[in-house]
Amino acid sequence: MITLPSHAELLAMVGPARAKWAHAPKPPREPVGAGEESVWDYPRPPLVRPGGERLRVEHRGMLVAETRAPIWVCETAGAPVPYFAPDSVRAELLPADHVTLCEWKGAAVHHDLVLGGERLASVAYCYPDPLDDLGRGFAAIAGWFAFYPAALECFVGEERVRPQPGGYYGGWVTARIKGPIKGGPGTGGW
Repeated sequence: MITLPSHAELLAMVGPARAKWAHAPKPPREPVGAGEESVWDYPRPPLVRPGGERLRVEHRGMLVAETRAPIWVCETAGAPVPYFAPDSVRAELLPADHVTLCEWKGAAVHHDLVLGGERLASVAYCYPDPLDDLGRGFAAIAGWFAFYPAALECFVGEERVRPQPGGYYGGWVTARIKGPIKGGPGTGGW
């Protein structure tokens, strides 16, 4: 069983990480055209916004999750991350594995995918009890799932999503998202 730290413990742990972002450098931005978004227009701490796009997550053609009502979390320099309501996810395929910390949302429980005798490590994560001390609306994603497009096939409409660079973040990169996007070499301070 996974035990999560209390909110008071989490706030003590994430304070130094929050402080360092106040002075993060800003690289030159990619041009943004009609219907596109720059990750540099997203705020820090992140914002939460509802979506209406059809999203789906698959593994080798097997549906893992699908929604038309995601909640997007958008943060400066990162590709947006969609969250899926628990009833839109085949949660029985996603056993909990380990916990990590986000300086804004708190303790994230990571989930493996177990399907057809195969186990893929850390394909999804959720915040069972997110921090919301900054009033950014993170309570809305409590228990909702985010998926790593580097581990599974993820789609916005019919567009296959590219993973955010670097393999650490769960951002979904589509043709309409412009950067540069953090995650790759040299972006640690973003």
